Amino acid sequence: MGTRMKSELPKVMHPLAGRPMVQHLMNTVMGLDPDKVVVVVGPGMDQVAQAVAPAQTVVQTERLGTGHAVLQARAALGDFDGDVLVLYGDTPLIAPDTLRRMLTERRSAKDPAVVVLGFKPVDPAHYGRLVVGAEGLKAIVEYKEANDDQREIPLCNSGVMAFDGARMWELLGRVGNDNAKGEYYLTDVVGLARADGGTCSFVLGHEQELLGVNSRVELAGAEAIVQEHLRRDAMEGGATLIDPASVWFSWDTRLGRDVVVWPHVVFGPGVTIGDNVTIKGFCHFEGCTIAHGADVGPYARLRPGAEIGAAAHIGNFVEVKKSVLEDGAKVNHLSYIGDAHVGAGANVGAGTITCNYDGFTKSRTQIGAGAFIGSNSSLVAPVSVGPGALVGAGSVITKDVSEGALAVGRGSQMEVAGWAERFRAAKAAEKAKKQGK
Repeated sequence: MGTRMKSELPKVMHPLAGRPMVQHLMNTVMGLDPDKVVVVVGPGMDQVAQAVAPAQTVVQTERLGTGHAVLQARAALGDFDGDVLVLYGDTPLIAPDTLRRMLTERRSAKDPAVVVLGFKPVDPAHYGRLVVGAEGLKAIVEYKEANDDQREIPLCNSGVMAFDGARMWELLGRVGNDNAKGEYYLTDVVGLARADGGTCSFVLGHEQELLGVNSRVELAGAEAIVQEHLRRDAMEGGATLIDPASVWFSWDTRLGRDVVVWPHVVFGPGVTIGDNVTIKGFCHFEGCTIAHGADVGPYARLRPGAEIGAAAHIGNFVEVKKSVLEDGAKVNHLSYIGDAHVGAGANVGAGTITCNYDGFTKSRTQIGAGAFIGSNSSLVAPVSVGPGALVGAGSVITKDVSEGALAVGRGSQMEVAGWAERFRAAKAAEKAKKQGK
């Protein structure tokens, strides 16, 4: 439910680096090449079911605890007797290697019925504690049921477990709810397995990867962790981030080699940058591609469908949407290019806009290779400017311009001699008359 999020959006649908946190976990899970994935959701959580598709979902109609939640997957898993990992949608940062270590421990000669992922947080707070001995994991004690000595144990329970599927359902079937919350604790399976003479084990994870996201404060903490990893990956891949802490990435951002990113740049989802691109400060990108050798910014905004060609220039306060700029094209100042195709080597002057929307439909503008669009021009779509054509500054272009032609669409300049002096004198007299009253 995510009540602490104070949101209509299901907790696990809140985004990290541009995608729902549950999809981060699903990506990790799919990297293990599992035979089957079952996701337990609450009633009415269709958004979650769509986000985890094509994984099968089952609904826990009553919220009776973690043990009860896992039992909802029994019919979906059927007679599966392999290893079963139990994970949590609000713990999206868990590392694939950690899960592999859990599976390795499960398949070890000790043949544990259950492997629990433990960690040693800086502040153990109210986590359940793992009680261990020479024989392995002896018990998991919830904080509310723990005595003073047990609360001093530094090893805490993350909730993540790996089960022997052949023994899992029988153990879960014996879990009761005689506890402080009246819930069916998944953690009770350790005591049950031990009572049967079986062994249980644990693997140690890192506190950072086991951060559970239950509030917007914790969501911000998880975002900071993800961004730190993405920045490091970008730099290790050959990009230069002048001020890494001020650059924000999406989970799928792709930067080429020798890309230079200035401070305060935001990469939204769906951005791919080629080699040797320079991105100046305060740019915002989403759903766009920039080819090798291009120069973009500062203060440029590239929206979905923007395709910037090799060695093209996009300058300050330029917005591009659903448009192609071919190799070497330049749009350097204070312009809007929407639903357009700008040919190779074309130059679009400062203050130019493509008027792509008439209040009802979007129309396209075609600017040919080598064309020159003068400053402060408006190209009213649908319209085409031919290759090598020139549009005079301040023009409003409503008709197609032929290849190599000059088009000027503005009122004729006129001059009235002495008008400014007469105007000032008349206004001064008018003001003096009013003040005299």
